[in-house]
Amino acid sequence: MSTVYIPALAAFGGSAFGAVSTIVSGWFSRRRRLRERYHARSFSKRERLYRSFIEEASRLYADALVSERAEIPQLVGLYTLVGRMRILSSDEVVHAAERTGRLIIETYLSPNRTFVDLPEFIDEMDPLHAFGEACRCELLNLPPR
Repeated sequence: MSTVYIPALAAFGGSAFGAVSTIVSGWFSRRRRLRERYHARSFSKRERLYRSFIEEASRLYADALVSERAEIPQLVGLYTLVGRMRILSSDEVVHAAERTGRLIIETYLSPNRTFVDLPEFIDEMDPLHAFGEACRCELLNLPPR
């Protein structure tokens, strides 16, 4: 082989290596961006779902404290949110949401509360504490895909 071809082959090899490395690095960076976008969407979807559940459960719990008449359509709405959580969330979050729903139903069945009764049930005033903790743990530990 002539020595004239060696620099030409080296130049061609360097160009080919540069092109392949550009393509591969572009492919890896695109995959990473898509994975990060999926993770962000999953995170925000869960965040919106949990916020809706907290708002609905808080409203129903406040109503249950002062009313004996249960709002069945609103309870169905609450359990609709729990059903959506079964698809997206961990078992801990779903169980905490179900416990919150049961607590709301039990509160509707119990006698009405007044402001004077506040010291007696001050510990029960945060029925969403366990749910919030489970959600926070899940969102902090959400694995990237």
